[in-house]
Amino acid sequence: MTTIMKDLFGVEKPVIAMAHIPAIPGTPRYNPSIGVEGALEIVRKDVEHLLANGVDAILFCNEDDRPYSFHADFEAVAMMTRIVTELRPKDRPFGVDFLWDPKAPLAICKATGGTFIREVVTGVYESDMGIWAPDAAALYRYRHGIDADHVRVFANITPEFASPLGTRDVAQRARSAVVSTLVDGILIAGPMAGSEPDFSVVQSAKEAVGDQTPVLLNTGAKQENIRQYLSVADGVIVGSSLKIDGKTWNPVDPNRVKAFMKTVKEFRKEIA
Repeated sequence: MTTIMKDLFGVEKPVIAMAHIPAIPGTPRYNPSIGVEGALEIVRKDVEHLLANGVDAILFCNEDDRPYSFHADFEAVAMMTRIVTELRPKDRPFGVDFLWDPKAPLAICKATGGTFIREVVTGVYESDMGIWAPDAAALYRYRHGIDADHVRVFANITPEFASPLGTRDVAQRARSAVVSTLVDGILIAGPMAGSEPDFSVVQSAKEAVGDQTPVLLNTGAKQENIRQYLSVADGVIVGSSLKIDGKTWNPVDPNRVKAFMKTVKEFRKEIA
């Protein structure tokens, strides 16, 4: 178990479960009939089901703010901060993901007590949103400037709905992200939300960074495949497969969470 995983989650091979927030005011899919209070109740039920069935951490995310923006508006940060403040777990760690302005989750974590963010902070990509060129230097200077160095940065180096520009392979990008950009963890995703990456890609990233830097499966985790991925990965971020019928936009299914966690806990015992 890497030191970061132990410090943050206290367990080997942690399961970080997604709490997907309905579309925020100002975005195209926002539903005024639900409103802020309705969104709170939707997320509250999901978080309660996730915690009651044993996940190790929660990751709050503005998943339905499609199409995603590289800039977080005031109302988005304000609403996410309110939701995270009211629904943050009292007995387990939590983090924040904002699609796709990495300064926003840092600010929200600083305000609410979150301990990690999931973002794209390295590389250049062609994406559904256009050319995607994150600025790691600005992000890390911002983190230090707001006294949030304790907030860990988990970096997706194979972002969904995008492909990297350039010729470096996953292993090279993973090593560079750790050495040059100082990321705290590497995330490997499939081509879109809910889809799994090729196992060899996860394996390649882990071999590249070694035992000191965690590599997590970022999308596509299911009860049927989680043993294989956790044989290499140091943890998992999971959302879609824990929903009713395995659909990203459905509510959390407590039975799916229970079954998933049962498989993970059995695997942990086997490798202990």
